[in-house]
Amino acid sequence: MMKVTLTGETDTLKPLTSAASAVSAPRVHSPSRFSDYLELTKPRIAVMALFTVGAGYLLAAGGAAEWRVLLHTLLGAGLVAAGGSALNQLFERRIDARMRRTLKRPLPAGRISPEEAAAFGAGLAGAGLAYLAATVSLSATVAAAATFIAYAFVYTPMKTKTAWNTVVGAVPGALPPVIGWFAAQGWSGELAWEGALALFAILFLWQIPHFLAIAWMYRADYSAGGLKMLPGCDPSGKRTAFVMVLTAASLIPLGFLVPLAGLGSWFFTVGAIVFGAMFLRRAVEFARDRTDRKARRVLHSSLFYLPGVFALLMIDVLLLK
Repeated sequence: MMKVTLTGETDTLKPLTSAASAVSAPRVHSPSRFSDYLELTKPRIAVMALFTVGAGYLLAAGGAAEWRVLLHTLLGAGLVAAGGSALNQLFERRIDARMRRTLKRPLPAGRISPEEAAAFGAGLAGAGLAYLAATVSLSATVAAAATFIAYAFVYTPMKTKTAWNTVVGAVPGALPPVIGWFAAQGWSGELAWEGALALFAILFLWQIPHFLAIAWMYRADYSAGGLKMLPGCDPSGKRTAFVMVLTAASLIPLGFLVPLAGLGSWFFTVGAIVFGAMFLRRAVEFARDRTDRKARRVLHSSLFYLPGVFALLMIDVLLLK
């Protein structure tokens, strides 16, 4: 069983007097304890992650997919993801209390105690890893454990230390399809590492402009919370725009490289280049006019790109091959 130790200052939060101040956190009763615990798991992020876990499994398994194994993989990975998100909110509860967009979350609002969140998060993650080990494979369990540790214990504390935390955070964010891939093929299946690396590369590069767009829109809030995001130390937005354009542009060559890893064909290549060009266009628009409106367009384009590219891959590999 995992053990999470709470250390540091008291959890008494001061009343909110400005965007940068903390919010009072008297213990209040939530209309729904279930909804508070559900919020700790960040369900929308979990759904996106599980979509890529499932895609990774189906792409690796091809026509030999076992639906029982897929369901076990999704359940175990979902528990691990939920546990990691709960611990992330636990560790960032004082930061969340200083930001308007997060101060009403269960922990800073005082509806759930740090001890409850610690037990909940560690319990979910531990249960998920044990479930994967018992029902799927060691390789999938190791990939899930690496994702959990990198997200909760490496990326989360780095958010207050370096503006390049987004790059670090892109590593655990890119591992979910690897969990699915290893669940289907293990360490040594056909194209085991080539296919896993191709999916990892797509997710890794996609996340950077996606999260920089969010960080630009909420740069004042993040600065109030003490988070060191690139837009917060880049008032002109030139460096932020450069990184956005660079990483969005890097997605286009993947349209050619992913098939070299044994995934997809010309169908994927053409579609991925089209989706990548649309995403890059929005990043270039932001570089020319660095406003919240343009950043939001980058965000919307990113939410179109990722499911679109994975859908192309699955159509190509599962239906056209």
